Amino acid sequence: MPVIGFLSTNRSDAFPNYIAAFHEGLAEGGFVEGKNVAIEFRFAEQRLERVPALAMDLVRRKVAVILTTGGDVPAMVAKGVTSTIPIVFLTGFDPVKSGLVASLNRPGGNLTGATVIAGQLVAKRLELLRELVPAARIVGVLANPNNPNADGDTAEAQTAGRALGQEIHVLLAEREQEVDAAFTTLALLKADALVLDADPLFANLRGKIIALVERRALPTVYYSREYADAGGLISYGASFTGLYRQGGIYVGRILKGAKPAELPVVQPTKFDLIINRKTAKALGLEVPPSLLALADEVIE
Repeated sequence: MPVIGFLSTNRSDAFPNYIAAFHEGLAEGGFVEGKNVAIEFRFAEQRLERVPALAMDLVRRKVAVILTTGGDVPAMVAKGVTSTIPIVFLTGFDPVKSGLVASLNRPGGNLTGATVIAGQLVAKRLELLRELVPAARIVGVLANPNNPNADGDTAEAQTAGRALGQEIHVLLAEREQEVDAAFTTLALLKADALVLDADPLFANLRGKIIALVERRALPTVYYSREYADAGGLISYGASFTGLYRQGGIYVGRILKGAKPAELPVVQPTKFDLIINRKTAKALGLEVPPSLLALADEVIE
């Protein structure tokens, strides 16, 4: 029975729906855990220093393929410890820019995967926020400085903000305590709204961030629908469940003999706009008909 190594920076209990989507992708290729394939899960619990030891453990166990999630760190570490075991990465970053693969169409080496380009839509999210909250003038952008997309995303936010007549304030947080401090700063700035940049840290702190936003009645735009499902105002981005499902599909193809170098990196073809109308009403916001018409889903 082949063994899949599942290496993630996330908490083990953070995303059961993503794990279910991964299983769905595997099943599409005819693989069912416990029946004809085994999975060795390794979660770093948001402690990046644990990733190298977890990756080496999977290599020592001679797994057939390694799937990495939770940013580029586990993929980069896995790439550094094995050049023979196939690696399928799931990321929100640009895998060419970060050096994971040579190109999207021809990854080369022992890596391939999928990306949701989660952080490269900041300007669009600001536009959506402006349409929903036209009076917002002071807007915060919360980003993780350790994220390779952070500099580009925040620069894009500044440029887009100027064009929209908004005053953009970038707040940085690379650990949970700094997220608390960022919201204190937002209060001092009297911010009218917030844009959450994409990052695994923020994903793992989703419940906490939504609670902080609710406490301050701060209109916020997010990068994945999980936030809107949990009570967030609005989200715009590609499907993370779709990302994990694609990971399962690629792992299944590799188990059947496909080579990573010949599997192009998958990019999203669709971005979903989710509006939580219940949250909008709680904030005293009227969602304009033009925005409702654009929405892929409206949560009442």
